Amino acid sequence: MRHPARLGIALTLALATAGCSTAAGGGREADTKPATSPASKPSAGAAGVPGAAKPASVTSCGRQVSLAGPPLRAVALDQSSTETLLELGLQDRMAGTANLKTKIPAPYEAAYAKIPVIAPKIATGEQLRAATPDFVVAGSTDLYTKDRAGTRQELDALKVPTFVSAVDCPEHNPLGTTPFELLFSDYENLGRLFGAEERAGELAANQRAAVARAGESTSKAPQGADRPTVVYLYSVFNGMPYVAGKTGLPSEMSRIVGAQNAFDDVDEDWPEVSWEEVARRDPDFIVIGDLSERGRPGDSAAEKRATMTEHPVISRLAAVRDDKILEVPGIELDPSVRSVHALGLLAQGMKDLGHVR
Repeated sequence: MRHPARLGIALTLALATAGCSTAAGGGREADTKPATSPASKPSAGAAGVPGAAKPASVTSCGRQVSLAGPPLRAVALDQSSTETLLELGLQDRMAGTANLKTKIPAPYEAAYAKIPVIAPKIATGEQLRAATPDFVVAGSTDLYTKDRAGTRQELDALKVPTFVSAVDCPEHNPLGTTPFELLFSDYENLGRLFGAEERAGELAANQRAAVARAGESTSKAPQGADRPTVVYLYSVFNGMPYVAGKTGLPSEMSRIVGAQNAFDDVDEDWPEVSWEEVARRDPDFIVIGDLSERGRPGDSAAEKRATMTEHPVISRLAAVRDDKILEVPGIELDPSVRSVHALGLLAQGMKDLGHVR
């Protein structure tokens, strides 16, 4: 979930939880609009002041989290956590948000506008404490350090329970649990803690269905060594490409749709590689993460395309020559409530490129 070049991420999407589009490869143009605004439709009992306190306990990244009742002043330390809570209809229980990396999707704008921003980027311990939270949520453990929000142990000592996405600590989960299932477990665990089980169950069920739909093409795709290979080009930083490695979500997305991540032998989420190594892997197709909104040179999908077509080695690849390139919003390639949308784009793109019989 961490990337050295990622300080802001481009986004255009419609949330797959409200009807994932399977239009292929179009990035911004391929996005669809949700049928309803998730943030404006909180689950019963999720928003506002709850009734009788209901104790709840879950395990989060190896630590037991026990609450006497639903949180009333939750703080989300990153955008992915913020959007998960908004999707669960919990905006009225939020005392703060931080580390916004890209624009909030339209369905969440009104709800997000009501939540105090305690820090435009990564929150410090002082900024977090000033918000007087009774619960803290983060997508990754690296936000809980002494020089950031404080360690989970420090916050426990202050009687502030903390939660971390299960995706960031697969070692604490049953062997073989997929990143998508870890995401869904986050929804369900947060639903228990906030007393929003119904909404969380609906979200998990909708996204499981979206994953199943994307996987319907797997049985029709070539199997074994004949599976098409793909390189996910996330960013170009100081002239060097960053691609999806074995531990990132794209490897699981590839498996679902019957493809093979060309860098599955690299035990990192987003390793830096050389263009020559990309050429050596000679992928059947390439997925570009569009980071347009970040605004750095080379971030947009168009700039990445130009870089590849102008590169003396990469330009010779059949995938580049024949324009076997798909575009997806970059933020959706990291685990979040939005990731099933990118999975749908990938599945449809596989069909459009002729990789599914």
